[in-house]
Amino acid sequence: MAPHAIRADGAVAIRLLAAADLPAYKDLRDDMLLAHPEAFTSDATEERAKEPTDYLHRLGLDRRERGQFVLGACVGERLVGAIGCERDRRKKGRHVGHIVGMMVRPEARSRGVGRALLQGLIGESRRIGGLEMLTLTVTAGNAHAVSLYESSGFTVYGNLPRAIRLDNGQYHDKLHMVLAL
Repeated sequence: MAPHAIRADGAVAIRLLAAADLPAYKDLRDDMLLAHPEAFTSDATEERAKEPTDYLHRLGLDRRERGQFVLGACVGERLVGAIGCERDRRKKGRHVGHIVGMMVRPEARSRGVGRALLQGLIGESRRIGGLEMLTLTVTAGNAHAVSLYESSGFTVYGNLPRAIRLDNGQYHDKLHMVLAL
């Protein structure tokens, strides 16, 4: 990604997150997992017990090959959204990037933040040698998110019924989507 932040909707800057951003990233993640348990396979209670540094691996700072990173959406100093890309280290799977942890705080929704994060991740991924496709999973009932991904070129290639089981016994399916780069 270019060293300068991408501007989206005036005051929102999209940028690669660094180690110093991990406390804000963890706060965002904890809030989103608690508010939307059906949207994430991670459990809010388990994740809240972790330290910010437990997410350092998501930044990919320890990897020689590119493709592991997190983009953040900031309004001033406040992190209002994030999206991650994880790339398999194994030779036979290195051509696939997996989008993880798309999240936008309620006050930043309907301002193009999610689209800016997704487009930033797709753009960054296209600049990474050997990365040929992106995959993601999304809760089947999340029509807004599914529409965002489809409008960005992702297509559904499968559905995993009952992929998420909440504490109350409720299940949610996950759609599997792919985008060729």
